[in-house]
Amino acid sequence: MHGHDTLIVVRDLHQLLTQIASEKMGISDLSRLPLVLVSNSIGGALARLYAQEYPGTVAGLLFLDSVLANSDFVSIYPDPDAPGFDPTSLPEGVTVDSIRAARAYMQRVFHPSNGSREGLSRKNLAQLLPDSDGPKLQGPDGRGPWVTVVGHEFEAFKVEFEQMGGALPRLTEVYMNPYWHRFNQGLAKLTEPDRSKGPLLAPGAGHFVQRDNPEFVFNELRGILDRVL
Repeated sequence: MHGHDTLIVVRDLHQLLTQIASEKMGISDLSRLPLVLVSNSIGGALARLYAQEYPGTVAGLLFLDSVLANSDFVSIYPDPDAPGFDPTSLPEGVTVDSIRAARAYMQRVFHPSNGSREGLSRKNLAQLLPDSDGPKLQGPDGRGPWVTVVGHEFEAFKVEFEQMGGALPRLTEVYMNPYWHRFNQGLAKLTEPDRSKGPLLAPGAGHFVQRDNPEFVFNELRGILDRVL
């Protein structure tokens, strides 16, 4: 179902935070309340869009295995039907059939054309966030926010993704993990180098980093708060 897009969610979040700040903290101007946003999965895109839409308000960002905002997910894997595709060029342990199966799964489950039960649409997400490394974000002090980028542990995610029905571990090793890590390297460039940390790999964690290694998340969040507060 496609009911609303990520920008609408971000504006709703801003309204919610504005109301909470006013009613619970007596702060009428949200720009006086530096925010630290902790996000997982699709939340990573929402946090980025929030910082873009409301520059100067976000002091820190902790990304936990952020969604691949500029990807259709299918093209992470090569297209065996593309002109000039050479099956003999495939890495050891990768077959045409396994690639077809992985692409079909991605099309069915994660392609942006698919809606969600919550009605959140990702149809225009790649247009809103076409690059993982930009645009650069602005924090409350005129500089970039403190940014820490955390990704899943490669071995843990290989197992998790296969259990989800996504792809064989070998395909995750060859295609998905390197692709995601490059995306995370881009996220680390959203701020100035001296305010950036990562990408880190959360030990033992699959996609839901906060569930699989909460202590790691706590420590990284504490590191941001120590700099912001």
